[in-house]
Parts: sequence; C-alpha cells; structure tokens
Amino acid sequence: MEHPVKSFSTPRKTVGDLDADAAAALISAAADVALILDDKGVIRDVAFSNEELAREFAAHGSWLGQPWLETVARDSRPKVEELSRGEGAKGGRWRHVNQVSAEGASIPILYTTAPIGKAGRIVVFGRDLRPVSRLQQRLVEVQQSMERDYSRLRQAETRYRLLFQMSPDPVMVLDGTTQRVTEANPAAMRLFGKDQRRSVGRPVAEAFAGESRAAVQALLASVRAAGRGDDVRARLAEDGSEVTVSASTFRQEGALLFLLRISAPDSGAVALPPAKSKLLKLVEQVPDAFVVTGPDGRVLTANAAFIEMIEAPGEDQVRGEPLDRWLGVQDVEAEVLFSHLRNRGSVRLYTSTLRGEHGLRTEVEISAVTVMNGGKACFGFAMRDVGARIRPAQGAGFRPTRSVEQLTELIGRVPLKDLVREATDAIERLCIEAALELSGDNRASAAEMLGLSRQSLYVKLRRYGLGDLGAEPGEAG
Repeated sequence: MEHPVKSFSTPRKTVGDLDADAAAALISAAADVALILDDKGVIRDVAFSNEELAREFAAHGSWLGQPWLETVARDSRPKVEELSRGEGAKGGRWRHVNQVSAEGASIPILYTTAPIGKAGRIVVFGRDLRPVSRLQQRLVEVQQSMERDYSRLRQAETRYRLLFQMSPDPVMVLDGTTQRVTEANPAAMRLFGKDQRRSVGRPVAEAFAGESRAAVQALLASVRAAGRGDDVRARLAEDGSEVTVSASTFRQEGALLFLLRISAPDSGAVALPPAKSKLLKLVEQVPDAFVVTGPDGRVLTANAAFIEMIEAPGEDQVRGEPLDRWLGVQDVEAEVLFSHLRNRGSVRLYTSTLRGEHGLRTEVEISAVTVMNGGKACFGFAMRDVGARIRPAQGAGFRPTRSVEQLTELIGRVPLKDLVREATDAIERLCIEAALELSGDNRASAAEMLGLSRQSLYVKLRRYGLGDLGAEPGEAG
C-alpha cells in the first residue's frame, strides 16, 4: 500500500457528503503532518503537506504499524499519551511535541487530535513550528539589537549632556525660527544676569550689548542660508567683555536649530606662570637648536636656531615635517636615535649632521629626552653646532684616520663598507708608524718590514701625512 505525500490511502468510503479521497485531501491541507491512529495508538496512515517535510521524515513509511509514542522524543511521550488516550483523544487541545526525524533530529510539531468513526480511530493534526520559531528568534534578535542601540544612544546622550553642562564656554541651543534659547548650559545662563534661571525661552540677542546684536543676527542669518558663517566679535550685555561667537545648524524632529558657542578671544592659549613663560622665551632665543617632535618623528615646534641651521624660511614650513628630512647623512641615523629614545628615554652627546635646504651641512651634538604629553610620548632635542670643534686646522693633503672609539660611534650612522674602509686605513697607518719607529725612521727598512716597495711606502706616507717624502741618505740604490 503506497502513501502519497498529500493524501491518505484509505478505502473509498463516504464521510457525510465527502468520499474518502476528498476527506483525505482536506485533512492533508489542514495540517503539515497528519496521522491516523487506531484505538491502541498505532499509526495506520500518515501524510505530509509538502515535499520538504516528507524528505525530512524520509522513513515515514516505517511509522506504519508502530505506536505513535515510539516516534517522538522521550520528553514528549507524556504529551503523546495525553493526546491519544482519554479526554485528550476527543480533541480541542494543542500540545508541543518533538517529533524525531529520519536523521535523529528533534523537529517541533504542534499537535491536536480529533476522533473519527466508531472504531476508536483518531486523526492527529500537526503544524510545523520551525517557521514560527525562526520568526520568534528573529524577533528576539531584533528586540535585543534595538535594546543595545537604545542603551548606546542613552549612554551617548548622557556623555554629551555632561559635556554640555560642564563646558566652561557658554553654549546655547536656539530655535531656528524665533532665535529664542531652548537650552543653555550653566555658563550660558550666567550671561543673562539676575534672570539667568529664566534664560530658556528668551531671545538670544538679550545676552549681547546693543551694538553687537546686529553682528550676531547677521551670523545666524548667514549660517541659516549657507550652513556656515565666519566667527564674529561681540560684546556681552552683562559685563561688556569682548567675546568670539560661532554658530552651526542641525535638525531635530524636522525643526531647524542653532548651536551657538561663545568663547573669549584666544581662549585656546594656555596661560603659563611667569617663570615658565621666561623659560620658553629663553629656549626660543638660545643659540643652540631646539626642536620637539611627536611620537611619529614629525616636528611640532622648533626655535629660531634650528630653523636657521636647516635654512628654512620659517617655523610654518618646518612644522609637521619629519625630522629625518634634515637629520643625518644616512637615513638610519634618525632611526637609531629615535630607537634609543624609545628604549632608554634619553640620549646624550650623540654626534650627527644637520642638512640644510640649500646644501649647508652642520656637525651637531645632540642631547634628547622623552616626555609624556597627554598620554603620548614626545621627543625634545637640543642640538649644538660643534663643527669648529671637531674640524681643527690641518695641512694640505692631510687626511686623518679615525680611532677605534670614533669608529664605534659611527655604527648605525654610516654604511658598513665605509666603516671597513675607515678601519683598514686606521690599521694601515698604525702599522706604518710602528715600522718607522722600529727602523729608526729608515724608509727602506720600514718598507722591507712591511713587505712594500719603497715607492708604495712613499705613496702611503703622502696619503697619511707621515713626514718628509724624500729618500733619506743611504736609502738610494
């Protein structure tokens, strides 16, 4: 006996005015899953409303002849017993049952029963709850997302309201049509004098002196028309002090509003104690170069001596540029210097070269330190011109070689091949000097000791500036 997906295979009988096929089609259309049970709860027929559900219960043919109780999950068996026996078999009550699929997964089905015929048979109607579960899950996710967004919005509103209230500058929100105050922070309320508690709802013009009101009105008109406007100077009505007024617009619930900010001129400048102010003036005028960079190595500020050494037009052309643009003959020098600062916090007497914009080179001695500013590291450099000190007057053709200590200081500042050449020259000169000393300044004997021809020795003596190049008596031949 075959079991089609959407109809029952039952003998052709009539149910009222409907034959068995019509009744089976009606039952299949009314439920996602339909079962016919006998009086003992054994499945005698089964049908599904769609192919997808039939595939999930691919083994539904094996249900025939089995108690319905054995085809559901263990936790659902008491519900199945209630539906298939006693008062539950008379129908009218829906119960959630976890039906076991062919792969062993639990599928939620909402079942109810209805008696059919006089032989104690029961028709079981089932509705697949998975679409409803998915909708419920999506609803829960959307609700949780809305709650998270609302929480973030409330937190942001709290932060900005605290910022608004604690701002030392007067800040007001104005109605875009009437230019009346709709909200003001405590600093703005004080602009209205004795009636500061009643500042909300008053025209903003009352906060300014009579001669300044036209300028403020023009600013608001410009911002309203173009979306922006230049700051204007105005005088307050309360004490006559001069202030800077700036404005911007925003919309809220379809209404245009102004955000008005009032600040003292040059309010961004920090007032320093007299001693600190004198120290800054000293740094600006000191003949040694002084420069401050950020953690990225870009110049924040520099004094006049530094600007002069690098041949720049002014500080504006220097600010924001990387320091290694002018520091060091090799690019690695600045990297080594910044690495020392990050690791040790300070550097003393670091010898390097400043390169000017027009080719001038200045030998400098650098002392640097790391300081914290606003949670970020900044580097301060003091540079002293030591060119005259490290370049003594020398005879023509004299090219001194470096000592081991000087060569060590060059590591990280010049390429390895240059270091090797300098080291070779230093060793060669020391050997020649030692040979001349052992031979009593006899060139021929010194050349023999060194394994050189006398002509080669003379070339090297000329190169290192080691005395008279002429042959001594007794050397000829």
